[in-house]
Amino acid sequence: MAEKRDYYEVLEVAKNATADEIKKAYRKKALQYHPDRNPGDKEAEEKFKEAAEAYGVLSDENKRARYDRYGHAGVSGQDFSGASMNDIFSQFGDIFSDLFGGGGGFGFNFGGFGGGNGQRPVYRGSNLRVRVKLTLDEISTGVKKKIKVNKYVTCQKCKGSGSEDGTFETCKTCGGKGQRVMRSGFFTQVSTCPTCGGEGRVIKKKCTSCNGDGIIKGEEVIELDIPAGVAEGMQLSVRGKGNAGAHNGVPGDLLILIEEEKHPQLERDGNNLIHNLFISVPQAALGCNLEAPCIGGTVNIKIPAGVQSGDIIRVKGKGLPEINGYGRGDLIVNVNVWTPKKLSKEEEKIMKDLLESENFKPKPGANDKGVFDKIRDFFS
Repeated sequence: MAEKRDYYEVLEVAKNATADEIKKAYRKKALQYHPDRNPGDKEAEEKFKEAAEAYGVLSDENKRARYDRYGHAGVSGQDFSGASMNDIFSQFGDIFSDLFGGGGGFGFNFGGFGGGNGQRPVYRGSNLRVRVKLTLDEISTGVKKKIKVNKYVTCQKCKGSGSEDGTFETCKTCGGKGQRVMRSGFFTQVSTCPTCGGEGRVIKKKCTSCNGDGIIKGEEVIELDIPAGVAEGMQLSVRGKGNAGAHNGVPGDLLILIEEEKHPQLERDGNNLIHNLFISVPQAALGCNLEAPCIGGTVNIKIPAGVQSGDIIRVKGKGLPEINGYGRGDLIVNVNVWTPKKLSKEEEKIMKDLLESENFKPKPGANDKGVFDKIRDFFS
């Protein structure tokens, strides 16, 4: 499955974009990739859905806040990949009625579409991805970590402008408009000016430190605030901590890929923790009280007399927390009755005497389940 793109990148807006700017950007994308304008184009249809998904999150204040903190993991239920066009039209009807004239008709109005606005382009720095290893204890409580990241940073010599002395001159190719207009008969083609890259101006003397880019290689110590309940493979996003954008542009994001360190006694299954507890034959027959490991220490476990190997004891609330909700998982103690491989003569005599005992002959009853039934019960 292809990795989801950043929602801000999909709509081509800055991270601090206003609600009106987000709506305007979505309107533009919806018009560009609308199915009536791209009949039979599957790629355009997917981009149309992608834009709708991004708008569905960024237009909602609460969803946007969760997305800004946790990335796609914070809005995991938001997915338009399987949505139909009617679903999208229904959900964002106010936008489409404004764009396409309302009702079921989709008459296009191309007035002013696609033209430049004369503003200088805003460059966006690329995203960075780092891996962070966490213990189960850190995942249980959440943790703050400081990491050093090698990245592109704003050039301090030119303050990000790219100019050695802060001076620029109007681009002679486009006359400062940032666009090149080519006419051929009835047709007019507008493209970004190749000389100034759409800025409408050129640097008179490039900064010797960054060669006119406004960014240089550097490093930054970043403090991460990782919430409790994250899991292996989950990706979090820290806004604005990626590579700096050229010419004082918008910085990219820092993407945090979570990795879990293996625990010596506990195994994770969702928000539950599993521990394999080994007990002796006498302990299984007589019952006992033992300690089992859990996050932050140990917990007392009461082993009932007559426990069978493979029986499961569940300790409520001793697992890991939900990342976006309330409650915790459980500690699942899997009981294993350990049988010695070698016996002394005295132990062998005791075992032979027990072998003749009627009480030690297996008599499975209706409540004595096999291993597959126990597994089914556990996951039901």
